[in-house]
Amino acid sequence: MPASATKALRVAVLADSDTRWKWGALTASRVCPADTEIHLDGYLLRGRATPTPRQLREVGVGADSLREVTALEFLRAMDGARGDGARDGKPYDVLVLALVGGGVQAMLHGLGRLWRDRAERPVVVTGYVGVVYEKLADGLLLRHGADLVLANSRQDAERFRAVYEGVGADPAAVTEVALPFLGGAAYAGERDPYTVVFAAQPSVPDSRKDRTYLLDRLIRHARLHPGREVLLKLRSRPGEHTTHIEELPYQKLVQRADPPPNFRLVYGHMGDVLDRTDLLVTVSSTAALESLHRRIPTVVLTDLGVREALGNHHFVGSGCLASWDQLDAGHRPVPDPEWVARQGVAADGGYDTAFDEAGKRIAALLARPGGLPPLAPYYTPATAPGYLPGILARHHLAPDGTPLPGAPAADRPPGPVRQVVRRAARGAYRHGVQRVAPVIRRMGEL
Repeated sequence: MPASATKALRVAVLADSDTRWKWGALTASRVCPADTEIHLDGYLLRGRATPTPRQLREVGVGADSLREVTALEFLRAMDGARGDGARDGKPYDVLVLALVGGGVQAMLHGLGRLWRDRAERPVVVTGYVGVVYEKLADGLLLRHGADLVLANSRQDAERFRAVYEGVGADPAAVTEVALPFLGGAAYAGERDPYTVVFAAQPSVPDSRKDRTYLLDRLIRHARLHPGREVLLKLRSRPGEHTTHIEELPYQKLVQRADPPPNFRLVYGHMGDVLDRTDLLVTVSSTAALESLHRRIPTVVLTDLGVREALGNHHFVGSGCLASWDQLDAGHRPVPDPEWVARQGVAADGGYDTAFDEAGKRIAALLARPGGLPPLAPYYTPATAPGYLPGILARHHLAPDGTPLPGAPAADRPPGPVRQVVRRAARGAYRHGVQRVAPVIRRMGEL
């Protein structure tokens, strides 16, 4: 009997960072058909951005089970869909791939090989954790082959379909939804103290000059308005990684500054910070969409230009673009309602039904007579012979989806010694990225 008839779904989420785990787990809970009980198993893909226990606590999204895996260990678990693919031996109904594009493509090929002769397989879902402002074609084609490719807005759905149609790929998988972490109470007016929050991003901007400039302007705003609370909302602590590498953490830059008493660094869940926010300022963070959803005054900075490299070009037409000079002088933006509606923010309603179509499609796929067809990514050894092998090799897979010779053992769980070595290697990598690499670059500039 299909899971949709038993009103119970077994769901697996594979994620490679804290933000993608948040997106994947929340997406799983929202896209699964209504009136279903969900058993959620989480898998964290081991790599440079594997979330720490602190990051997972801050995300605040739980699971029935959660463990770290390599790509091959995950494929082994999914191969166990005939036996141990889930803890009680039952196969999964839905699999959410919350990964970068290359990771999604590798899993589609690895899973495609495992499930080649099986009609009964999970519905595979993937998408993006936030605003899609770069590598649109590259990222989309790497995700092609999943049963559902989620678009977080009407605008994204139109763009996604156009890309697939333009290369002759089937666009049927594109499904319009919304960001799964929107919510919270609507803004009810100014608080006491009036609170300005700058939502920092790990890699935007990426230069010391630009990041120092933004920090100086934020501190200057705090000095100009001593009655306000000015918060710098940080994504991670030094030594931790999120979806993007942060080589110049603001925590280090602020050590050379002399901020006033009304300036503070804050961590924690973005929703909790927005609960006390009167003005949200960012360069291009997805936090801007969370803020707009709550009708909080929101500013996307133009100080460093409106550029594709910064991602703030995505907000052209939003009514939210402004500079620090304007903010210091008291400017408050008024968002364009048509633009907001196209972004899936649904500030005036509709968010509760934004995932209904995805739920209906998943239910239909689960009930499909004869099971599901084989996974069919656009990229194959025939269509991309110079690109696909390198993508798969990063995850120790050959072009046909089989493990490469010499790949780490995937037929048994890692022993205690291997686990210790992995933790040490990951720590050394993070140290190299945040401490050694910037020094080498500075030496090269001398």
